[in-house]
Amino acid sequence: MHLSRSNRVAFGLLGVALLGGGMLLWWWQTAEPAALPATAAVGPVSRASPFVRSMQDTLPDGDLRTVSAGSAAGASGTLPYGELKRLFDYYLSAVGEQSIETITLQIRGELDRRLPPAQTQQAQRLLGLYIAFKRELVRVESQPQLAGNGLQAIRGRFLAMQDMRARYFSNEETQGMFGFEDAYDMDAIARLETSQNPALTADQKKQQLAALDAALPEQLRKEREATSVVVRLEQQAQELRAKGGSEDDIYRMRAKELDPQAASRLAEVDREEAAWKSRIARYLEERSKLLQSQANASASEREASLAQLQQKAFTDAERPRLRAYE
Repeated sequence: MHLSRSNRVAFGLLGVALLGGGMLLWWWQTAEPAALPATAAVGPVSRASPFVRSMQDTLPDGDLRTVSAGSAAGASGTLPYGELKRLFDYYLSAVGEQSIETITLQIRGELDRRLPPAQTQQAQRLLGLYIAFKRELVRVESQPQLAGNGLQAIRGRFLAMQDMRARYFSNEETQGMFGFEDAYDMDAIARLETSQNPALTADQKKQQLAALDAALPEQLRKEREATSVVVRLEQQAQELRAKGGSEDDIYRMRAKELDPQAASRLAEVDREEAAWKSRIARYLEERSKLLQSQANASASEREASLAQLQQKAFTDAERPRLRAYE
């Protein structure tokens, strides 16, 4: 089973549309817009030289090979919207490790290399719209009435996102870029509505969920199955750790279910998460000591000392995340 970068970053497609953005929210909040040149000469991405460290052993999502090879789509000028969105999302997942400006230049270089000249200008325009849309999405999700994971808030975010997309993209672009994602999200909302409906008995809920399963399009069914595999493997990994299993045991379990490459990438995710938790634990300990030692200091003095501690331990992109731990 192939584990793509998009699956590695966020298993499933709910992401920003349903769950309020998560880590993408603070990344986009800390990324300031800037004027960018139309094109840039950016070196090719390879496994030996990843664009950012977390992309090691991955290749860019978005299959534009048939277009660049001179397919009918390339000759007619019709953009491969879905593949372009996957390419955009692959690189935009690096926000926090690189600036929006650097990422945008990288994507523009990819578009210049991988698309025929007749399509490059259209794709560059679409990229600009997509980044503007993502920024606006953060603003929409910050509205108090759309906060939370309740069904009403989730549905509200979804509808607000759809309304906002209509201001940026044509119907053709929207369907090509977001059609599959919308189908996934609408299915998820329908399942939430069923599971949270107090008027239904347990058997009735089971029947309605089975009907939703039966109505799934084939592509969506495969995506759900792939996501379920990753979630199930994560549960098994937690159980193995609880029983004293080693990281090697977890790697072998994952490699058996997926493949050695996917198991290695998941192991790297585990290491990054463990390293982050360790840094947070050290920071909270030092923060507690600092506040105790400055109990009699003024508020401005304590804030200045905390800011200095944060700047010492975390990057500019990481610091906004600290609010979730304090």
